[in-house]
Amino acid sequence: MYDIAVLGELLIDFTPVGLSPNGNPIFERNPGGGPANMACAAAKLGAHTAFLGKVGDDPFGRALKETLEKNGVDAGRLLLSREHPTTLAFVHLDEKGDRSFSFYRRGGADTMLSPGEIDPAVLDECRYFFCSSVMMAEGPSRETSFFLLEEAKRRGRTVVFDPNLRPNLWASAEEMKEQVLRALPYAGILKVSEEEAFFLTGTKNVEAAADALLSRYAPALLCITLGAEGSFACTRKYRLRHPAFPVRAADTTAAGDSFTGGLLAAILETGKEVPELSEEELSRALRAANAVGALTASRKGSISALPAREEVAELLAQK
Repeated sequence: MYDIAVLGELLIDFTPVGLSPNGNPIFERNPGGGPANMACAAAKLGAHTAFLGKVGDDPFGRALKETLEKNGVDAGRLLLSREHPTTLAFVHLDEKGDRSFSFYRRGGADTMLSPGEIDPAVLDECRYFFCSSVMMAEGPSRETSFFLLEEAKRRGRTVVFDPNLRPNLWASAEEMKEQVLRALPYAGILKVSEEEAFFLTGTKNVEAAADALLSRYAPALLCITLGAEGSFACTRKYRLRHPAFPVRAADTTAAGDSFTGGLLAAILETGKEVPELSEEELSRALRAANAVGALTASRKGSISALPAREEVAELLAQK
């Protein structure tokens, strides 16, 4: 049995690391992709994760598979394509460490993952099924995403959904919103950023956005990350806020993904389903997720920036 089966993109992030002697930007090759970041974060914290996806049968793709394995993720269902290349992304950082992306993805292997290439029986072997909207942006992977969401629902598995909105991957903002809203009813656990919550609900207030998402889609758990302000979580019984841990942000690329990995790992440790969690247990899980996200943001890179279990414990031990 797996704790989490993860569907999504696995790609190379080229991250800026300074200037060459000629004054040109230098980029470091880093493994990345939101779902892969989340899978590795959860695995490093003790969760048993499996990755479902597709990369090119090229040096990038083979290195990415090796990265998953080194971080404790089962990569046995990762497909290597000889027809389509591994997707690449160039990361741009501002003075605060906040990032934006330039993607080289058209015809990328992750977009070409078709429903027939994934055996849905894997969902019988997991507790949570995780996906995001990036695989829904184009290509056969959109159909694959909704096929597996429907299978997860039919098989009684809890869906964890992170929209992870990347407008520059979509034909239009309207199409992006349409497909994300189509996916939201499947979510048992929904994680969104503050900006995503506002985009999806049309409000500029966190509490109002939470009310809208809970009333329309009824996830058992809704988490809204608030950047430097921490995070906010709602269930049918509790509403909690936790402040962020004070760290100097170097690169926020995988902070939200690692937050989700930390949250799921902490919930799994309780041995309970979300509706069974006490307020104290949910509070501890939210604080742990904040710690994981903060440590990740304090370093450059994505998967390479993810903290070990001992580092998270050390930060949580601080008052």
